[in-house]
Amino acid sequence: MSADNEGIIEGRNAVTEALRSGVNIDKVFIIKGETDPAIRHIAGAARSAGAAVVETDKRKLDSMSLTKSHQGVIAAASFTDYVSIDDILENAAKRNEKPLIIICDEISDPHNLGAIIRTSEATGVHGVIIPKRRSAGINATVAKASSGAVFHTAIARVTNITAAVKELKKAGVWVVAAAPDGESSLWEHDFKDATAIVIGSEGTGISRLVGENCDYTVNIPLSGKISSLNASVSAAVLLFEAVRQRG
Repeated sequence: MSADNEGIIEGRNAVTEALRSGVNIDKVFIIKGETDPAIRHIAGAARSAGAAVVETDKRKLDSMSLTKSHQGVIAAASFTDYVSIDDILENAAKRNEKPLIIICDEISDPHNLGAIIRTSEATGVHGVIIPKRRSAGINATVAKASSGAVFHTAIARVTNITAAVKELKKAGVWVVAAAPDGESSLWEHDFKDATAIVIGSEGTGISRLVGENCDYTVNIPLSGKISSLNASVSAAVLLFEAVRQRG
C-alpha cells in the first residue's frame, strides 16, 4: 500500500462516514458548481470539521480518483490508526462480550477486504486483523467498498498472522479456519465462545502455517457445482451464523 493512496477517500458514503467518525480530514474536493444537496451537506460538514473545501472540475477529480467512482467528492485525509490485538480484546471486554474477531489471511483484493470489514461492522465484530505483507491495506478502494465501515471498525495490522493466532489462543480465543474440506460444517460448530474466524486468500485459501495453528476448521455446505464461495461471502455467512448462535 503506497503512501499516496492511503489518504484518499472517495464517494459520498465513505466521505460522510469519515467526517462522522472524526477522521482528520485536510481537504474535501467537490465538483465546481455542484448543487446536489447531498454534496453540499458534505461540504458543510467538512467546513464544520475544520477542513478546507475545494471546488474543482470533474477532470481534476477524475485524475485524483483511484476507484474511478468518486461520485463528485474526494477527501484527503489520514486514515484511522491501526490498533493492537490487545485493543481488540479490550473492545470486547468493554462491551462485556466474548470476543468475535475476523482474521484475513492474505486477502489481496481490496473489494473483498472492504466487504469483509463492512460485514464485520454490521455484525458487531470486535476487530479485524490483517497482515502487513501480501495483503490489501486500508486505502481508498477498501474504504469505498466498506461504505465507510473502516472508520467504525477496530483494525489491527500485524507482521505475522501465525504469531497473531498464537497470541489470541494464549488469550483464550478459539481460532477457527474456514476451509472447503473443514472437519465440520458451520452449522455444527459452536461460535458462542471467544472466537476468531480466519478467512483465507482468494486464490490459495488458508496458508499452511496459519492452518496448522488453528484449533478447528469449518466448511460451508454447498449444493451446487461451484466448490467454493467468494472470500467476503464466506466471511458473511460465518459471521451471521455466529451472531445467530449468540442470540
